[in-house]
Amino acid sequence: MSESVTLSREEQERVEILRRYRALLRAVKPFMKKGDKRLLRTAFDMALDAHKDMRRKSGEPYIYHPLEVARITVEEIGLGTTSVICALLHDVVEDTEITLEEIEKEFGNVVARIIDGLTKISGLYNKSTNTSDQAENFRKMLLTLADDVRVILIKLADRLHNMRTLDSMPKEKQLKIASETSFLFAPLAHRLGLYAVKSELEDLALKYTEPEVYKDIARKLQETKAKRDRFIRDFIVPIRREMETTGISFEIKGRPKSIFSIWNKMRKQGVEFEEVYDLFAIRIIIDSEPEREKADSWRAYSVVTDLYQPNPKRLRDWISTPKANGYESLHTTVMGAGGRWVEVQIRTRRMDEIAEKGLAAHWKYKETGSDNAFDDWLRRIREVLENPEPNALEFIDNFKLQLYAKDVFAFTPKGDLIKLPGGATALDFAFEIHTDIGMKCIGAKVNHKIVPLSYELQNGDQVEILTSSIQKPKADWLNFVTTAKAKSKIKQAIKDYRREMADQGKEIFERKMKQWKTPFTEELMAKVVKQFNVQSATDLHYLIATERLDLAQLKAFILNPNKAENRGAPRIDEKNFGNLVRSSSSAADDLLIIDDKISKIDYTLSNCCNPIPGDEIFGFVTINEGIKIHRVNCPNAVHLLSKYSYRVVKAKWTAASAVSFLAGIRITGLDDIGIISGISQVISNDLKVNMRSISVVSNDGMFEGNIMVFVNDTKHLETLMRKLLQVKGVLKVSRFDSTPD
Repeated sequence: MSESVTLSREEQERVEILRRYRALLRAVKPFMKKGDKRLLRTAFDMALDAHKDMRRKSGEPYIYHPLEVARITVEEIGLGTTSVICALLHDVVEDTEITLEEIEKEFGNVVARIIDGLTKISGLYNKSTNTSDQAENFRKMLLTLADDVRVILIKLADRLHNMRTLDSMPKEKQLKIASETSFLFAPLAHRLGLYAVKSELEDLALKYTEPEVYKDIARKLQETKAKRDRFIRDFIVPIRREMETTGISFEIKGRPKSIFSIWNKMRKQGVEFEEVYDLFAIRIIIDSEPEREKADSWRAYSVVTDLYQPNPKRLRDWISTPKANGYESLHTTVMGAGGRWVEVQIRTRRMDEIAEKGLAAHWKYKETGSDNAFDDWLRRIREVLENPEPNALEFIDNFKLQLYAKDVFAFTPKGDLIKLPGGATALDFAFEIHTDIGMKCIGAKVNHKIVPLSYELQNGDQVEILTSSIQKPKADWLNFVTTAKAKSKIKQAIKDYRREMADQGKEIFERKMKQWKTPFTEELMAKVVKQFNVQSATDLHYLIATERLDLAQLKAFILNPNKAENRGAPRIDEKNFGNLVRSSSSAADDLLIIDDKISKIDYTLSNCCNPIPGDEIFGFVTINEGIKIHRVNCPNAVHLLSKYSYRVVKAKWTAASAVSFLAGIRITGLDDIGIISGISQVISNDLKVNMRSISVVSNDGMFEGNIMVFVNDTKHLETLMRKLLQVKGVLKVSRFDSTPD
């Protein structure tokens, strides 16, 4: 009787490593060129040796991880030999003694550059502790997109394998990695067209962030599987029979929706699992020559809709106008047996590979001319990366909007198609055509009707941009543009304008100093900056050029900087300030009470945001002007609250109906006879509101007016704005700060 041979643990692991390596070779074989096999073996040997003493949290040899990441890059993402080599070596520089120079010497510059990108990303994420860090790291990671997209694709493969093996990690680590995955990596996979990867990442993230929900849906899907499979079989039979008569070669698949998408639907629609009607989809994949793709797809659509009643509201044609990431398909929802809706997707073999493999497949098919949509998207992403927000979280929010945005399609007057992210406005359209057109834009005609710059585009709109040579970008434009290109160009223009005005202000200041026969010194400038409560000499020059600083006051101070009346309000030290606040605040909530009766606290209402009763406010202890009251949504609030929080005090209004406060109203509308008279009638006669000033600019059939009015509180202001919006020809009424940039 022969004894069975029992392998030691080390031998079993050696056999398993070899098995996985051979599986990888089989997967990458179709992509290999002459000499690639030797390079792959060298990379495998280097990784095996470098990680020989390392184990994962699960206790498995570490080499399993790079082998699986390499397999995902080729089998599930569709990348080739170079990427497989990089995947095998993606952790060696960070975790072992091997240097980037050694890798470059052995495998060349391209492999070294990709691994350098992967190492930097990995190092960043290991140090990441909070959302802000994650956002900053993600921004740095995306910068590698401009160099080599394979860095991001391999990183996604790495993240997918980590998520598949997350069970062995501690609970807090599971939550951190799962949250990070749903926050950043799943949206990125979605936009890169990797739908299978995106769905699995979302499902696995849900498994750890909402374990009970995940288990419940997975159990119910399993319980209904047999019934669902039978329904799909019966549904497909007549389609298969009719498709065979067309002579088109095809394949039909049925697939359940992902657990995450079912959960998302339950949340959004407020329904139970049993009420989610489209738990699965049917996919018809046809083999078609490039020139026949569209016709054959619609032929298959005709077969399906002849057999089953379609829902006309659920037709999606992404063949005529592909998604920004290159996705092409026809989607329709039809009524199956028993009154159940079924989603049917129709696409060609090429379209299916792009849908499954995303960017990698897009490269493969580039010569077919299908690359325009994807190249457009990559161009947009690069615009985001070239002009990133200083604030990392704001950057990530903007980028995620770009990732998930549904596209809107609009036309120029000549019929050219312009594709923009959903939510884009007429101003975004102008910048998309050309930066100069965006800069000079004053309005637009959509479907031959005049609309404001903030008009949100709808599919099929025909847009004509109206321009004026005297128009300049304004700060409030940033409130209603969505594309990164428009935002970055507007910000740059405003920055250039401030710099230009500051230069003019500097010339005025130097000229005045000569007139006042006062020599310029750095010491004097420091005193002036402090006296007028500005951040720098540049800010002072800007205020001079824009006439926001009284030159008479400036002259008085410069000629006698030590005179008592020029010193401004005395600075309140923190101890006195605390006593003053406590003495005029309620014991319950320790708030500074603002009304017209306060005499013991030196406070002023800030000119930068003009707070009025009803606004949420806070007090800020200035250096020489006592306490200034700001609105919480003041343009300067974030800066003050983040940098000088120790000088901020909570505040609130009391009734102040007898007091009037200055507020700014901006009105945009059609330039028509009598419209200004109608506006004045509402302000002065109907509501008895006093106007301090009114200025109107009119161009190409549109006007924009800025009106400064005295009101009692926010309720009074809102009533006035509502009445103004009812004036014929007025398109938009908004509040603005009285001293806009």
